[in-house]
Amino acid sequence: MVGVLQILAFSYLNPIWWATIAILAYKLFALADAVTRREDAYRAADKKTKGFWVAILAISFGWDFLFGVNFFTGIGTLAGLVASIVYVVDVRPAIRALTGGSGGRGGRSNTGPYGPW
Repeated sequence: MVGVLQILAFSYLNPIWWATIAILAYKLFALADAVTRREDAYRAADKKTKGFWVAILAISFGWDFLFGVNFFTGIGTLAGLVASIVYVVDVRPAIRALTGGSGGRGGRSNTGPYGPW
C-alpha cells in the first residue's frame, strides 16, 4: 500500500510526484487501450495476443499502484514503463491501422465527411 500513500501524499511543487502521476497515467492509458481492442486484431497485426498484453500491462500498473513508483532504482517500474512504451509505440498503431482506430466497434467504413462514397 506504499504506492497509494505515495499518490495521496502529494505536493504540487514536487517534480517527483508529478513524474509518479505521469507514469501511472501512461500505464493506465496503455492498459485501458489494450483492454478495449478486439482479440482478432492482435493476431491480424501479427503481434502477441490480447491476453498477453493485458496481463503484462495490468501487472505493470498494479505493481506501481500497490508498491509505489520508484523509477530511479525500481526494476519493476522501469520494465513496466518499457512494456507500456512498446505497446503504445508499436502494437497500438498496428492495431489501429487494421481496425480504423475504432477499438472494438468494427473496421473502416466508406463514409467521407459528406456521406458515403
